[in-house]
Amino acid sequence: MLRIGSIVWGVRDVPRAVAFWSAALSYRLLREPSPDWAILVPEAGPGPQLAITVVSSEADDHQRHHLHLYADDSVLEIERLLRLGARRADWRYPPGADYTVLADPDGNTFCVVEKRPTGAPASADESGSRIATIAGPTSPARSRRRPSSG
Repeated sequence: MLRIGSIVWGVRDVPRAVAFWSAALSYRLLREPSPDWAILVPEAGPGPQLAITVVSSEADDHQRHHLHLYADDSVLEIERLLRLGARRADWRYPPGADYTVLADPDGNTFCVVEKRPTGAPASADESGSRIATIAGPTSPARSRRRPSSG
């Protein structure tokens, strides 16, 4: 199963964005934010997380927003998405990355994150070696840090 887990919103000022989006959407902080990363969740009821991250790019010349799609089995979902027309993005992954960056047919990037429901058994070993094998080739062309979104 694949579901939207987080909408990642690139901003220049995290505290200002937290204040604006919390009020605009009736969201609250999931936990204490860092200077460059905050996660907002609905005050009540279900809904996707809004992960706010600091970026150095300007909004008019760079893609600053993307989806984190949570997968119960990321290997199967990535294979399915590739068959549907996605492609692996050229990306440099940090050690222990729990996500894979893909691009849709128009070239918009998004992340597939391994997120099993609470209490679900792991379908691969817990060392993270499965994630490393699905991440694909690394490249020095681009690098992005994506903290775990909880």
